[in-house]
Parts: sequence; structure tokens; C-alpha cells
Amino acid sequence: MDSDEEQEWVPFKNRPEWSDVVPVEQDDGPNPVVPIAYKEEFTQTMNYFRALYRADERSPRALQLTTEAIKLNSGNYTVWHFRRLILKTLSADLQNELDFTEDIAKANSKNYQLWHHRRWVAEILGTNATSQELEFTKKILSHDAKHYHAWAHRQWVLQELGGWEDELDYCHELLEEDIFNNSAWNQRNFVITRSPFLGGLKAIRESEVSYTLKAIVAHPENESSWRYLRGFTKMTISLG
Repeated sequence: MDSDEEQEWVPFKNRPEWSDVVPVEQDDGPNPVVPIAYKEEFTQTMNYFRALYRADERSPRALQLTTEAIKLNSGNYTVWHFRRLILKTLSADLQNELDFTEDIAKANSKNYQLWHHRRWVAEILGTNATSQELEFTKKILSHDAKHYHAWAHRQWVLQELGGWEDELDYCHELLEEDIFNNSAWNQRNFVITRSPFLGGLKAIRESEVSYTLKAIVAHPENESSWRYLRGFTKMTISLG
């Protein structure tokens, strides 16, 4: 748990550094059908966020405010968007931003906004982020082998930032743990058809067929390995 979470929340009206800001309340219209009873912390945080967002204030305190807002609701697209604008304006340390998103992922990793933001950061960092991004997705996949967002991000990293060298070995590790892991078979197919380090399908045809047949012999009831073999055969049948 980080220090922000350990400290008791202080209302914004009691924070001297926010005394110059006039909070903007949420406008639900004169007769809202179902008024939502937000907690005071959430209400105040978003009221102050709206004030800074309207003023387009891209400052360190605005960045901290988005941190608090995201921790309360990590699905708010507008807050993430404004955070990116602030990070660019401040030329902030994006390595810290990777740490922040990893923190948020611990509470809710199946969050589109989180992954969109993470990709934005990694794209700017470029190959400096490759190994960390692969490790990040590996951690998440160790808890949820079918995590769609993690697999999509991992494939994006490989295609845009590299890191193919050990990916086939990683697929093998996953299949050693669970030969029925359809996501791992899918990733294996992704690697053999795109990796620049394997020499093409013709070069690996014999070893790949042998690998898959061993898996089938060990577990003939496994649909994933049969499907993989059929797909691989279709791809390579015309190679001669």
C-alpha cells in the first residue's frame, strides 16, 4: 500500500494549496431521475477536477488531483485524457507513470482506459520500455492466463517495441504449466508467424509439427493442440 492510501483523506477545502480554486459541481439538471449518493471524497475530488479541467490548468497539483481521481474511479476517460495532457506539458518522468499504472492495475486490471494509457506511455518510452512491458503482462497472465488486455498489449509490444527473442520459450513455459491453455497456443501461433528470429515457417515446420504431435500424444483429448496442428498444416502445405 502506498503512502497516499495510508494517509487519512483531507477535504480539499481544508488544504491551503487549493484555497484559490472554486469547485465546479456536477450538473445533473433540475430534476435528475435517480440522484446518485456519491461519497464526499469522490464528490469533492471531481468538483475540483472539473474546475481545473475547465481552466486547463496543467500543473503538478493538477497531476496529483488526477491521481486521486483515478484511484477513486479508474474508468473515467476524461481524467486519464487530461492526465496525459499534463504529463506532456510537465515533461514528467514516464517511468514513474508506468509504476503508477501498475499500481492501478492491482485493483482493476480489466480496464480499457488503463491499458490505453499504458500503451501511450510505452510508445513514448520506446524500446526502453520493452522488457518492463513484457514483465508487466507476464505478471498479470500468471494470475489470469486468458486476460484479453494483457495478451493484446503484449502482442502490441512485440510488434512495436521488439522482444521476440524469448517469446517462443515463454509460450513453451505456459504450455508446460497447462497444455490446455488455448491463449498460449494462440500466442505461439502469433510468434511463429511474425517473429523475425525464427527464419520463417518453412524453417521451423519439422520441429513445430514434432512439438505439437508430442502434445497431442500426451493429451489426445486436447482440442487446442489439434486446432493448432490443423492451422499450422494449412499455412505450410503450399511451402513445398
